[in-house]
Amino acid sequence: MKTTTTNLGAGSEDRVMATAQQILKSLNTPKEVREDMLLIFSSFDNRLSNITDLINENADTTGGRFDAAEKVILRWDYSSSSSNAEASRHSLPWEDSPDEAAEYLAAVDEILQLVVDMSIRSDNKIMDRAETAIQMAMSRLEDEFRLILIRNTVPLDSERLYGSIRRVSLSFAANEGEIGEEFESFAEVDSERGCFHDRGPSFGDDLCVDLINPDAVVELKEIAERMINAGYEKECVQAYSNVRRDALDECLMILGVEKLSIEEVQKIEWKTLDEKMKKWVQAVKITVRVLLKGEKRLCDQIFSGSNSIKEICFNESAKGCVMQLLNFGEAVAIGKRSSEKLFRILDMYDVLADALLEFEMMFTDDYMCTEAKGVLAGLGDAAKGTFLEFENAVNNEASKKPMQNGEIHPLTRYVMNYVKLLVDYSETLNSLLESDEDEANGLQSEDGELETMTPFAKRLLLLISSLESNLEEKSKLYEDGALHCIFLMNNNLYIVQKVKDSELRKLLGDNWVRKRRGSIRQYATSYLRACWTKALYCLKDEGIGGSSNNASKVALKERFKNFNACFEDIYRIQTGWKVPDPQLREELRISISEKVLPAYRSFMGRFGSQLESGRHAGKYIKYTPDDLENYLLDCLKEPLVLHHMRRKSS
Repeated sequence: MKTTTTNLGAGSEDRVMATAQQILKSLNTPKEVREDMLLIFSSFDNRLSNITDLINENADTTGGRFDAAEKVILRWDYSSSSSNAEASRHSLPWEDSPDEAAEYLAAVDEILQLVVDMSIRSDNKIMDRAETAIQMAMSRLEDEFRLILIRNTVPLDSERLYGSIRRVSLSFAANEGEIGEEFESFAEVDSERGCFHDRGPSFGDDLCVDLINPDAVVELKEIAERMINAGYEKECVQAYSNVRRDALDECLMILGVEKLSIEEVQKIEWKTLDEKMKKWVQAVKITVRVLLKGEKRLCDQIFSGSNSIKEICFNESAKGCVMQLLNFGEAVAIGKRSSEKLFRILDMYDVLADALLEFEMMFTDDYMCTEAKGVLAGLGDAAKGTFLEFENAVNNEASKKPMQNGEIHPLTRYVMNYVKLLVDYSETLNSLLESDEDEANGLQSEDGELETMTPFAKRLLLLISSLESNLEEKSKLYEDGALHCIFLMNNNLYIVQKVKDSELRKLLGDNWVRKRRGSIRQYATSYLRACWTKALYCLKDEGIGGSSNNASKVALKERFKNFNACFEDIYRIQTGWKVPDPQLREELRISISEKVLPAYRSFMGRFGSQLESGRHAGKYIKYTPDDLENYLLDCLKEPLVLHHMRRKSS
C-alpha cells in the first residue's frame, strides 16, 4: 500500500512537527513504546520522517536539565562538597541565603517534574541518580524544615496573656473559734487576713498570638510542599510534630503547669495544690484560646495543600500538651475530697467543659475527645461528691464550746460565705445535682414552692436547714436563757442578711426570708421576757402593802434595792454581750427602753417621794429615769469598762 501525502500548504511541516512534539511530551509511556509508536506515525506521513531526531533532541535536553538540577543538589549536600566554600554553604541559615534556597527548591522541582513526566524513566542509570538526588534533597529539606521551626518559634509572653485575663476575686478569710477541721479555711472577710478565690478567669477579647515568626511560614510551606510531592510526607509530619510538641510543652511550663504523675499530685499539700489548680484553669483557657488555635492556624498555613496532613500534624503536635493537662485534671478528680477544694474543682469542670467544645471542633482524633469527656465526668463526680460531703459535715459539726457573748458562730460565717460563692456555679451545680433530687424530699412538707425550685436551690435549702438545726443544738449550751436567744438572733439574722443581699434570695425566695425574719422577732420577744421579767416584777404594786401614800417603807426599800440589784446584774452582763448588727441592736434597745423606762417612771412617781424625804434615800433610789436611759445605751455592745456603774456605785 502506497503512503499518500496531503498538501497542506506552506508551513504545514512546522505545524506537524509541533504537533509531534506535543504528542511526544504528552505520551505517558516508556521510551521504547513511545519510539515504536512515533515510527509508525512517520510511516503515514513523510513530514514525520525527522521524528527520530526529535526524540534524540528531547533526550539530550532532558539529560541537560537533570544534570544541572543534580549539580545544585550535590553542591548543598553535606558529604559531597568538593571545596571549602561549598562545604560551608550548607551551614548557612536557609533564611539568610534566599537566592541559594530558591535555586535549591527549583532544582528539586526540576528533578521531581522530570520523574513525574517519566522523561528519564527509560534510562535506569539516570533514574538511579534521580532517586539518590531526591533522597539527598529530602534529607536536606527535612533538616532545614526542623531548623526553621526551631529558630523561628516565638517565645510565649505569659505576662501579656495574664494581663489580658479578667479576674473576679471572691474572698474568704480565716476566723478564730473552736470548730471542726473541715471548717477552718473560710469565714467572714472582716480583717486584713484573707485568701482569695479567683472565680472564672476569662479573656476580655480573643487573642491572636504568632507561634512562629510569620516571615518563616512561607519558607516552611515551600519546603513542606516539596517533601509531600516527593512522597516524604511522613518525614515532614514527624519533623513538624516533634518540634511543635516540644514547643507547646515549653509553653505549659511557662504557664506554670508541671508534668506530675497522679501519685505526685495527690501528695501535694492543699495550699500548693490550690495554686496549681488555679494555674491549671488559666493554662487550659490559654491553651485552647491561644495555643491550640494558633497551632491550628499554623498547620492550615503550612500544609494548606493537604487536609489530611494538616489534621495529622495538628493532632500529633497538640495531643501531648492536652494529655498533660488532662492527667492533672484526672489526678484532682480522684483525689481526697475536702470542702475547700470544691470551688477550684468547679472552676476546672467549667473550663474543661468549654474546652471540650473546642476540642471537638479542632481535633479529628476521637481519642482526645473521649479522654477529655472522661476527665470532665470525673471532675463532675468529684464536685458533686464534695458538695454532698460538705452537707454532711455541716449537719454533723459538733463543737461543744459555746461562743462567748452570743456572737455569730464560725460555722455560720463559713457556711453562708461558702454558699454565697456557690451561687456563681448555679448552672453547673444544677446539671450535676439534677439526678440527686431525692435527697431533698424531706423538705416537701415545709414549703409548697419547692416544685418550682431548681435542684441546686433545693440542696441549698436543705443545707441551710441543717445549719439552722445545728445552731439550735449549739444554743442549748448556754445556761442563760436570754443569751440563748441572743445567739439565735445573731446567727439567724446573719443567715437572712447573706441570703437577702445576694443572689441567694432569687434561689430561696422572698417567702423564705419573711419566715426567718418572723423567727428573729420571736427570739427577740423571748430575749426580753427572759432578761427583764425579774427586774420589771420589782416595779409592780403587789405586795407593797397599801396605796402610794401609805405603802410600807420597808417593802419599798426592798423593792428598790432588788430592782437596783437586778438592773446592775443585767447591765454588767449585757454590756459584754454582742449584737453585731447595728439595726437589730438599736431595735432591741428601743424595746427594752419601752418596757423598762415607763414602768420605772411610773413606780418612781407613785412611791419615790416616800423615800426621798428620808435618811439615806440615795442608797435605795440610785437611778433616775434619765440615768437608766443612759445606761441602757451601753447594753449589747462590745465589752466596755463600766465607768458609769462604777462611778455611781462609788
